[in-house]
Amino acid sequence: MSSAPQPPDLQHEALKGKDYQIPGLRGARTTTLFRAVNPELFIKPNKAVMAFGLVTITLCVAYIGYLHAQQDNKKDLYEAIDSEGSRQMRRKTSKWD
Repeated sequence: MSSAPQPPDLQHEALKGKDYQIPGLRGARTTTLFRAVNPELFIKPNKAVMAFGLVTITLCVAYIGYLHAQQDNKKDLYEAIDSEGSRQMRRKTSKWD
């Protein structure tokens, strides 16, 4: 009796319990192509890489904002030459002011 095979429903329940141990799509049966195209679904999150990426993206956005602010400051200035021939940087003014 000890060498008798287990009933199929016990084997099926053991497999169900095994499936619950692997969360997400890592436990799903997929093709190699699907895993190659979507590696972010199967790789464990790495907090150090996420922190580095967040800092890098933040610095890039801040640099673009800085360049935009510098361009706005330069846009209102122009080089004016007075009657004596000296060059001066002046802010653009409206004739209505």
